[in-house]
Amino acid sequence: MPYIKWLGHAAFEVELQGKRILIDPWLSNPLSPVSPTDIGRADFILLTHDHFDHFGETVDIAKRTGATVVAIYEATLEVAEKGVAEASTLGMNIGGTVKLTNEIEVYMTPAVHSANRGAPAGFIIVSPEAVIYHAGDTAVFSDMELLGKMFPIDVALLPIGSTFTMGPREAAIATQMLRPRAVVPMHYNTFPAIRQSPERFKELVESYATRVKVLVVSPGDSIKLPL
Repeated sequence: MPYIKWLGHAAFEVELQGKRILIDPWLSNPLSPVSPTDIGRADFILLTHDHFDHFGETVDIAKRTGATVVAIYEATLEVAEKGVAEASTLGMNIGGTVKLTNEIEVYMTPAVHSANRGAPAGFIIVSPEAVIYHAGDTAVFSDMELLGKMFPIDVALLPIGSTFTMGPREAAIATQMLRPRAVVPMHYNTFPAIRQSPERFKELVESYATRVKVLVVSPGDSIKLPL
């Protein structure tokens, strides 16, 4: 059964076409409903950038499960230096597309943020069941409108924490440009600096009359796909 499960902060588990994909698996985050050792299976790990709260337990999980780590090229070098086999990494760059399987493609989007190595990014996952956009850590940027034209996004996963990323107001504007069927707020309330109200975000999205369903979920909750 295809699904998206929020694991707290910016971490998600996604199942598509029978493949299990982890995104930014910082599973020692205070809101996570699972521990890193609870992950017994992963086929791919998508890493938006190498800050600690996104890089998380990527290396340990990849070593234990054999998952392929997909990230910007310089970040895959970092992962390999930490002990993940080079054959289990897949480097790419912003604007590029790679095939994870015959039926699942990943497009790497820009993100307006910072990184230790390489550049920050987001991902659009395209599969027969759903098109999912994980924005990574980012400010709102005008090319989100272009992403909304290029891809029929079913679910957008957007940060709302402010301080380090968009806040609720900017994320609501991003939602308007992206035109997804549904949007899920993330990257908030993990620690005091990113304390925000997802209900305020919901109100702002609805005030723009975008006809987008706002799904406010708790860590551990799953969204069944297709919507």
